[in-house]
Amino acid sequence: MYKCYDNRELSWLKFNERVMEEAQDSSVPLGERLLFASIYQTNLDEFFMIRVGSLYDQTLVGSEDKENKTGMTAGEQLDEIYKRVGELIPARDNTYRGIMEALSEYDIEQVDFSNLSRDEEDYLSVYFDAEIRPLISPQVVDKRHPFPFLANKAVYIAAHLEAKNSVKMGLIAASGSFSRLIFLPAKTKIRFMLAEDLILHYASQVFENYNVLSKGIIRVTRNADINMEEALYDHDVDLRDVMEELLKKRKKLSPVRLEVSKELGYDAIEFLCNKLELRSNQVFRSETPSDLSFIFPLRGAIQLKYPDMFYKPARPQDSPDFDKNQKIIPQILKHDLMLSFPYESIKPFIALLNEAANDPAVASIKITLYRVASNSKIVEALINAAENGKEVFVLVELRARFDEENNIGWSKRLEDAGCTVIYGPHNLKVHSKLLLITRKAGGQLQYITQIGTGNYNEKTSALYTDLSLLTADMNIGAEAGTVFNALSIGTLVENTRHLLVAPLSLQNRIIEMIDYEIAAARRGEDAYIGLKLNSLTDKILMDKLIEASNAGVKIEMVIRGICCLVAGIKGYTENITVRSIVGRYLEHSRIYIFGRGERTKLYISSADFMTRNTLRRVEVAAPVNDPAIKRRILNIFNIMLADNVKSRLQLPDGKYVYRSEADPEAAAAEKLSCQDYFIEEAYRRAEESKAKKPVKVTVRKIRHK
Repeated sequence: MYKCYDNRELSWLKFNERVMEEAQDSSVPLGERLLFASIYQTNLDEFFMIRVGSLYDQTLVGSEDKENKTGMTAGEQLDEIYKRVGELIPARDNTYRGIMEALSEYDIEQVDFSNLSRDEEDYLSVYFDAEIRPLISPQVVDKRHPFPFLANKAVYIAAHLEAKNSVKMGLIAASGSFSRLIFLPAKTKIRFMLAEDLILHYASQVFENYNVLSKGIIRVTRNADINMEEALYDHDVDLRDVMEELLKKRKKLSPVRLEVSKELGYDAIEFLCNKLELRSNQVFRSETPSDLSFIFPLRGAIQLKYPDMFYKPARPQDSPDFDKNQKIIPQILKHDLMLSFPYESIKPFIALLNEAANDPAVASIKITLYRVASNSKIVEALINAAENGKEVFVLVELRARFDEENNIGWSKRLEDAGCTVIYGPHNLKVHSKLLLITRKAGGQLQYITQIGTGNYNEKTSALYTDLSLLTADMNIGAEAGTVFNALSIGTLVENTRHLLVAPLSLQNRIIEMIDYEIAAARRGEDAYIGLKLNSLTDKILMDKLIEASNAGVKIEMVIRGICCLVAGIKGYTENITVRSIVGRYLEHSRIYIFGRGERTKLYISSADFMTRNTLRRVEVAAPVNDPAIKRRILNIFNIMLADNVKSRLQLPDGKYVYRSEADPEAAAAEKLSCQDYFIEEAYRRAEESKAKKPVKVTVRKIRHK
C-alpha cells in the first residue's frame, strides 16, 4: 500500500515549496514576497538541523530500519532529500533574483562591485578599512595550522590559496561586531551590500602574501538533534542543568550541509568536505545569500519609504463576545467563550489571568507553558498571582525546540516568585495548551478551564491562526484537574469521558469516532470526517482513514504541512480530499469534526495526527459543546474549504497545485481567501459592537460536491 503514502521528509519539502510559491506570487505584496523567501530559507535550516540531523545519526550507527510508510531507510531518505533540495535551488535563486529585479524598479538594490559608482567604491573601501578590517581575524589552514571550528549557520569567506603540493585555505568569519547590512549613502535610493560580499571582494588584500586561486562564501549547517533521553539517564540530575549543558553541546554537533557560492573552486570544496567529513551530495551551490536574516532590518528600511509594499495592517480586534466593561470570570460562568487568533486579540485571556491573580475567590491557577514570548505578560500575571498568595502550578516544557533558553529563564523567574514549577515526565514532552483556575465561591467549587490550539504567546497570537476555548463546564474542569494531578506526580491519564488526553486516551478515542462514522456509512447515513491539522503522519490513524474512505465516509482535510497520506487514489483514498493553505498567517489551529447535523462531535486540540503527538506527548483535545461556538467553528472550517486563492489541492500523484487550477468549480467561483475573509469579519464584528448593533457571525453556506 506504499502508493497511498508519502515520505514524511519529502512531504515537508513539498510544504516548504508552497512557502516559496508565496515568494513567487505576484499578487503578494513585494515586501512580503521578500519575507517569504527568508521564511523558506529559515525553514530549510531548521529542517537540516533537526530532521536531516536525526537521519544522519541513524546512519552513523548503521541502522537499516525502514520507516513504516514508504519503506525507506535513513540513508535512502537522506539521498532523496539531498537530491530534492538540490533540484529546488534553481527555483530559489530565480525567485530571489526576480524579487530583487522587481525591487530595483523602486530604486531598492543589493549591489556588488559590478554596479557601483566610483564614489560608492571609494565609500566602501574606506568603510572596509575603518569598520570591518580591524574586527576580522583571518586564518590560514595548512599542515601546521589546524582546521578551525565553523559555527552553525555562520557565514565565512573561504579563499583557496596557492601552495606547493597541497591546499592552503584562508578563512574569515564574516560576522562579528560589525553590521552585516551596509547601506550606501543615497538620498532617494536604498542601495545596500552585505558584509560578506564586501569582505569577499577584499579577501585578496587580506591574504596579501598569497595568490588567491578562488574564493567564495560558505556556510555550515550542523546537526542540532540532541539526544535528550541519553542525557537524562541519570535521574538525580536537575533537568534545567541538563538542558543548559545540552544547549552548549548542540552548537558543536556534526555538519550535515555545506552551502557555497559559485565562485569557490572544486579543489577548495573538496578540501572543506574532507575537513568537515561531508560527501559531495551534502554540498549546495547557489547564487542566493545562504542567510537571509538581513531581510528583517532591510524590511524596516523599505517599509518606512514604501508602506504599500506590505500587507495592509490588520491588527487583532477586540472580540465582541467579551464585554470589556465587565469582569471576565463572570462572563465565562454564564456561557462558554472563544477567541480566534490572530483575528481577535489575546487581551481577554491576559485579563482573565490578571483577574484571577487578584480574585479572593481564586484558590489556584495551573497552566502548561510550551513557548512563551520573551516579554511575556502571561508569565508576569502568573508571577503576580503567586506574589498575591495564590497557589500557582506551572509546567514549563524545557524541551520546546529552540525555545529552551527562553523557557529556562522563565522557569527561574517563576520559581523565584513562589510558583511551583515542574518539567513533566522525563520521556514525554508536554505540548498541551491547558489552563485551570479553581475558585471557591459561596461554598461552591468552580472551575474555569481554557484549552487552546496554540501557545500562550502574545507574539505568535498575532501571527498564527489558533482557537482558544474558555469554559466553566465542571466536567471539563474536573478532567483538566486530573491531567494536572497526573503531571505533578509523573503519571499518565488513562481514561477520560470528555477530554481526549494523549498519550493513552487520544489516538484510541479518535479511532472509535472514525469507526462510528464507518458504521454510519454502512447503514447508509451521511457519514463525515473533517480535520484541520498542521501535519498527518500517524500510520495507525491514516490506515483507519483509508478504511473509512473505502466504507464511503466523506473525509475533508485541511493540512498545512506534512501529509503522508495521498488522497484521491481509487480503491484506497478516493473519498478523501487534502487541501493546504499557506498565506499571510501561519495556519496552526487543530479541529476534529466527526459526523454531520445533530450527531456532530467537534473538538479543538493541541495535537496533530503525528505519532509524536498521539503517542509520545501529553496533548489535550476538548469537546466544543456550546451550540453557538460549534456553529462558528464549523463555519470557519467551511470557509477554509471554500478558499480558492491560497488553498492548494493534493493530487493523486502527491503533488500540490493551486485549487483554482485543479478544480473548475473553484476556478469559476468568486475569489475567496479565508484569511482575508476572517480579517474582514473580525473588523466588521468589532465595528458592529462599537456601534452597539446586534453582533452575529455570518454563516456562509458552502455547497459541497
